[in-house]
Amino acid sequence: MSQRINAFAIGNKAVNALHNMGFQVQNSSLDNSFLELMYFRVSQMNGCAFCLDMHSKELRAKGETEQRIFLVSAWRECSFYTDKEKAGFLWAETLTALNGKEVNDEIYAKVSHHFSETEMVDLTMAVIAINSYNRINIAFGADVGAYQVPEKAM
Repeated sequence: MSQRINAFAIGNKAVNALHNMGFQVQNSSLDNSFLELMYFRVSQMNGCAFCLDMHSKELRAKGETEQRIFLVSAWRECSFYTDKEKAGFLWAETLTALNGKEVNDEIYAKVSHHFSETEMVDLTMAVIAINSYNRINIAFGADVGAYQVPEKAM
């Protein structure tokens, strides 16, 4: 799909607020490598080609292995993700696929065993942010493949 509107260039207050939320999450106590993997996984679920391209490039620039990138959709079956990462993926998938469902106590208990209350809030905000970015890109289109990793991120 070609780009319909460049919502990020227009920079209205709502998009800027989303950028600020993303900045806060990136500077939280959560591991940035995990966040990138989680962003990639949520973008897979939502089918956001721009974000998949972007986060795969970010992951590679940060030294993530191809194995961990390629198999993140099958994280439940892989031994090379930590228990904390698996709990984070569970949380992200649950919140992304709510569709009118609740987050049950069993899932909350599994995730909160690995994340502090502050980390739970930060993780939730990160999931909200990537879902928002996915929806903006899917609604308005994006220049898929054009993303370049900034020099400072490498």
